[in-house]
Amino acid sequence: MPHDGHHHDHDHTEPPHDLALRTKALESLLVEKGLVDPQALDEIIERYEHKVGPRNGAKIVARAWTEPDFADWLKRDATEAIASMGFTGRQGEHMHAVFNTPERHNLVVCTLCSCYPWTTLGLPPGWYKSNPYRSRAVIDPRGVLAEFGTELPENVEIDVWDSTSEMRYMVIPERPAGTEGWSAEQLEELVSRNSMIGVETAREPEGGGA
Repeated sequence: MPHDGHHHDHDHTEPPHDLALRTKALESLLVEKGLVDPQALDEIIERYEHKVGPRNGAKIVARAWTEPDFADWLKRDATEAIASMGFTGRQGEHMHAVFNTPERHNLVVCTLCSCYPWTTLGLPPGWYKSNPYRSRAVIDPRGVLAEFGTELPENVEIDVWDSTSEMRYMVIPERPAGTEGWSAEQLEELVSRNSMIGVETAREPEGGGA
């Protein structure tokens, strides 16, 4: 689903400019003073990509699972609902939350560069920016999901959403069965970054949290 008229340029694949510069300056300074070795920095970046960033998104999902009013607000105006939790976007892009159901599964891609909801999901994974993912997610979403180990029943429809610099999508996965009475904190552990992009579903409770 191409979004004609939306401006895509390389800029949107990068972190906010001032933040990127500050981070770079800090990295150089720390390495220069011998306070941190480059490998440790890689680990910090890795941690942000997988743990810190997506925790914001996991909090949003867990709240949507436990508070019907919040879920309704997310459906109506995800930008406002997410901002109410203190997670505000850069560059003023709008957020749109798409909800998985037993009949419908949502998958997010950015076909033209790698627009991604930084504030809720942290750093985009390398594969999200790759050409094969960006082209195949649209042509063969079921095949892409299978490569992530996500096998959906044939009767489940897959909707593919194309993020742009003006509109970022976030998937609200289905709440796993067997989690009745769980606290929001427990539920957060079942929400992976990949489930909020839509290449996976939320973790089953037996498998335990991350």
